[in-house]
Amino acid sequence: MKIQHIFFDLDNTLWDHRRNAYLTLKEIFKKEQVSERYNLDFEEFHTEYFTINERLWEQIRDGEIDKEYLREHRFYDTFVFFGIDDFELSQTFETQFLDEILNYNDLVEGAFEILEYLSEKKYKLHILSNGFKEVTFKKCELSGIKNYFQTITSADEINIRKPQPEVYDYALKKAEAKIEESMMIGDDWIADVEGGKSFGLKVVFFDVFNDNFEAEDVKVIKKLKELKDFL
Repeated sequence: MKIQHIFFDLDNTLWDHRRNAYLTLKEIFKKEQVSERYNLDFEEFHTEYFTINERLWEQIRDGEIDKEYLREHRFYDTFVFFGIDDFELSQTFETQFLDEILNYNDLVEGAFEILEYLSEKKYKLHILSNGFKEVTFKKCELSGIKNYFQTITSADEINIRKPQPEVYDYALKKAEAKIEESMMIGDDWIADVEGGKSFGLKVVFFDVFNDNFEAEDVKVIKKLKELKDFL
């Protein structure tokens, strides 16, 4: 059956989270005078933060921790790694980060172009994100892509995250979409590809970070414009 509904992951699939987070943290780091107070280099801080944050998000995805734990620990654990035991500073970073990241809304290369192309082709487009509900909609709105989507779904709405089948079931029902008419596109191999495929969706792995994963019946793209080759 022909694909009619396309579900996109948001962060790093359409909305350039890595770049936007980097710019936000650099600004907060400077504002809080961390280099002067603790003789800490921003690039070293960011590298360790990125590692810790990715690990915590994997634990959220796998149901090992909740988002409150992540919000308490991602900056605190980063500072502790450098011998800085300052919980108050870490929570200042957390609060400012969630507020100020929305000041940066760079999109992944080709995002506008592919959304316009798919809309003209009459596909029904949707967002299915593991990100926080309070920022997912705002990211779409402030980056100018909200109106391309018929539904915007955050896993927070049911507190179950990809790759769990319940969140796919919830998103498809919300979109009034049938499994056999739906496709999932995302950059997370486990959450988007394995999760979507297990649920019965056609899946596309957006290998934006050159992980070079492959599997049977999984299309792999390196650039969003490559979707035009088969959609």
